[in-house]
Amino acid sequence: MVDDVDTVAQFYRDVLGFDTTLETDWYVSLRFDGGELAILNRTHETIPEGFRDSVRGLLLNVEVPDAAAEHVRMVETLGLPERLSLRDEDFGQRHFIIEAPGGVLIDVIEPIEPSAEFSAAYAGE
Repeated sequence: MVDDVDTVAQFYRDVLGFDTTLETDWYVSLRFDGGELAILNRTHETIPEGFRDSVRGLLLNVEVPDAAAEHVRMVETLGLPERLSLRDEDFGQRHFIIEAPGGVLIDVIEPIEPSAEFSAAYAGE
């Protein structure tokens, strides 16, 4: 739920490659690789009173083949606000976090080999 549906939807289309499946003046449905993302105006009458505040505490994971290249594109070239710098994690991720328009955090993740300690925590194939 956001204030500016058009700007937020355009971000997901331009930066992350989502396709539009439905678009109105207050609601946009986007699809990427079988998943759906709905963006809607937080003041619309279908949103119950008391739940129209800005989004807080939402972290959207996006898996990419090369997190370092995406970091260059998103942070250095496009100037998107970086909230966690590019790093490798023992639990098997190279990632960084940006803030999308509307306040959603996007964790851009490249799977990497986890440390031996974390390998044991993964479920079998």
